[in-house]
Amino acid sequence: MNEQTVGIEAINFYGGSAYLDVQKLAKYRNLDNERFDNLLMKEKTVPLPYEDPVSFGVNAAMPLIDALSSQEKDRIEMVITCTESGIDFGKSISTYIHHYLGLNRNCRLFELKNACYSGTAGFQMAINFVLSQVSPGAKVLVVATDLARFMAADAGEALMADWSFAEPTGGAGAVAMLISDTPYIYEVDIGANGYYGYEIMDTCRPIPDSEAGNADLSLMSYLDCCESSFLEYKKRVEDVDYEKSFHYLVFHTPFGGMVKGAHRKMMRKMCKAKTDVIQNDFSNRVIPGLTYCQRVGNIMGATVFLSLLSTIDNGDFDSPKRLGCFSYGSGCCSEFHSGIVTLSGQEKIKQSGIKEHLDERYELSIEQYENLLSGNGAVAFGTRNAKLDLDLIPEVLSVNKSRGRLVLNEIREYHREYIWL
Repeated sequence: MNEQTVGIEAINFYGGSAYLDVQKLAKYRNLDNERFDNLLMKEKTVPLPYEDPVSFGVNAAMPLIDALSSQEKDRIEMVITCTESGIDFGKSISTYIHHYLGLNRNCRLFELKNACYSGTAGFQMAINFVLSQVSPGAKVLVVATDLARFMAADAGEALMADWSFAEPTGGAGAVAMLISDTPYIYEVDIGANGYYGYEIMDTCRPIPDSEAGNADLSLMSYLDCCESSFLEYKKRVEDVDYEKSFHYLVFHTPFGGMVKGAHRKMMRKMCKAKTDVIQNDFSNRVIPGLTYCQRVGNIMGATVFLSLLSTIDNGDFDSPKRLGCFSYGSGCCSEFHSGIVTLSGQEKIKQSGIKEHLDERYELSIEQYENLLSGNGAVAFGTRNAKLDLDLIPEVLSVNKSRGRLVLNEIREYHREYIWL
């Protein structure tokens, strides 16, 4: 019997300071109403020019670090950033995050990329480092931080078609997790993993400020991986039943409609379920994990962990419950894994005030949003020098003021300098 425990000791989410009502955006863009409704989206976080993957990551992680004693803080021996929104071809975002969190220098710092699977890649690497016991009692800080920041420029007809598809769902945010052998929030089922991947050109980011790919192919790949990763999980874990083994299901959520389709396919194929059973199951086991994703948008590598947070915060954990988690990243790689959440874990999540944080964000008007799109070039990838205008939208400065937040103040000879508000 395996007596080791490992998982998430602490976790926090940062969802920015401004958002857009995507129903208003869809109307403004004249998007097809039926297609838009199928997205199951409500809001999306919109990054300001002075918000980037570093500031999002630090703002997500700082509450976790502040809660540690100096001795506990010094046991963080690895910082892994997981992103497809890198700011440099060589320099890892983890170095900035490590610096602004004031962590011990006896620490491994590096960055992982594999589209929306990156967060799970970092999570599993951290899990296995802790399990290895090469440094007993060590902790790993995993920060999944991503943002969709589009340029309102002449991009050509094909790319603009992708733009209209991706714009309402592309969000911004970060999830920070402390992984250790004291999993107060989420205890991993050790060895219960099914992974599945192959080369496919479904969705990619060949340039920093937009996406390209085939939306239909991406959906097919997502559905294929959802099934195949679970079947591999089933080979490794005895007596697994898709309907009965997991009290809740957590999904990578590009948009809610994609999750609904995947859940429907799995229930039909694995459980031979009828339509009414599938709908009830979706409401009971899946909707709790969509609640926050519907308000933030797709945050790539962090999305599945935002869904995990949403499930824990909005679910019923009067007794310990097992969660089944599906992670997918285009290109592609996927994984199905599971773990246990208890009432005490839920209570810790509720204390972090995620809903309140989302409620505090400033709602942008369409005009303000359009102005932000045209101004994104100020911090385009490869910017050498720039001074950021923090008064761009004065109302945003007061958001989250009681908590304090890090923002990008200046880029000087490619070096990013941040300040606390």
